Amino acid sequence: MQKNTKKFVIIDGNALIHRSFHALPTSLTTKDGMIVNAVYGFTSFILKAFIELKPEFVVLTLDRPAPTFRHEEYADYKATRVKAPDELYEQIPLVKQLAQVLDIPIYEKDGFEADDLIGTLATKSEQETDWQNIIITGDMDTLQLISDRTFVYAMGRGLSESKLYDRQAVQEKYGISPEQVIDYKAIKGDPSDNIPGVKGLGDKGA
Repeated sequence: MQKNTKKFVIIDGNALIHRSFHALPTSLTTKDGMIVNAVYGFTSFILKAFIELKPEFVVLTLDRPAPTFRHEEYADYKATRVKAPDELYEQIPLVKQLAQVLDIPIYEKDGFEADDLIGTLATKSEQETDWQNIIITGDMDTLQLISDRTFVYAMGRGLSESKLYDRQAVQEKYGISPEQVIDYKAIKGDPSDNIPGVKGLGDKGA
């Protein structure tokens, strides 16, 4: 990343909330007994990122509960995904309250996923500013958005672990460029989203 360039951080809220919920024990509760492990993990990770990245601008993106245009085009989209526990969804309003306290704008829109908003925000930033865009996430699908001015700050296996991906890091890890991630995903498929790939081809074949 270039020095002395303003940084625009885009937080993938749902990815961080889910990763935090499953990484931390549900014994983390308020004095009233409400489980807050996802809120704690989310907060810890973004504060760590803010200290390291020192961004000038920050936004939070979230999924909406309504079906998206993908569900309309492909009825089996995410059909095999197990619904997350209610204890996770109950923490999303707390994350929104946290964002409001930190004066972080929230972006969410019916019919679209947070991923769509992340891509739109990063693209518009590249078109209209000279900022560096940094996507904070736990979802490696966002690697396809990496460019000379867009980077991915990814959560590792533990909440204290992170890695900043640029073009070179994607090439070293996967042997492909960020622009090829879309083709790679399309060929191999994505079981987590119930998207079939090319029959008989897996990671190596793709």
